[in-house]
Amino acid sequence: MQINHENRNHSYLILLALSLIAITACSSHAPVQEMAQDKTAAADMMAQAEKLYQQRSDMARAREGIVALRQATALDSSSYDAAWKFARLAYYVGFHTDNTTERDKMYGDGIEAGRRAIKLQDGKPEGHFWLGANLGGKAQTSMLSGLSAVNEIRGEMERVIQLDEGFQNGSAYMALGQIDLETPRMLGGDSKRAVEILEKGLRFGDSNALFHLRLGQAYLAVGRKEDARKQLEGILTSTPNPDFLPEHQDAVKQARELLDKGL
Repeated sequence: MQINHENRNHSYLILLALSLIAITACSSHAPVQEMAQDKTAAADMMAQAEKLYQQRSDMARAREGIVALRQATALDSSSYDAAWKFARLAYYVGFHTDNTTERDKMYGDGIEAGRRAIKLQDGKPEGHFWLGANLGGKAQTSMLSGLSAVNEIRGEMERVIQLDEGFQNGSAYMALGQIDLETPRMLGGDSKRAVEILEKGLRFGDSNALFHLRLGQAYLAVGRKEDARKQLEGILTSTPNPDFLPEHQDAVKQARELLDKGL
């Protein structure tokens, strides 16, 4: 039997070309599929972290949430929610831990996560707020970093107000008031201005126990003891927001301490 070698070679080339096309198509789809799987896994980790955040009064749960959010970020570095939620929980752990090494690590990682969130979504308030909060936490532990961070913290909180004035029950106003209370006057602190800022933001923070605590502290700083007592006593009888129960408990504890000093 006579074989047509030319036709056979032509058929072989066609099969080879089709095989290469198939391999290329599979290769191009693989990264897309892996990326989709990573994003799905990251979303699952964030959902788990959110449940743990709701249990944050248990520090073991809060730390588990940190681990979950680290994993979510590793899987999806483009996730704005993973970035700001990490900064939020890092601040909580940093504020409540008794371990100075862990505290410094949490504030540092929280600052990094806050900056990352802002790069991803500059026009949303969460990244700006939690960056400012972590900068403030670090500032309270280090005089040098505190002095250098004051203007940046102010800028972040003012940006939050610009984007969403009532964000988280007036928390940006609360932070600005706290800055003025805790910063030495020679470096720009001003107790009277703190009162003005907090009174201005009270329309958003009336249900925020920590907001009333800061206002009470501001009233004390300017000698308005009766007004301070009203704010602090009101915290003890207020109904906590279930979403902010740990923060409410912090406010109650500090209010009692101040009242016990005999205002």
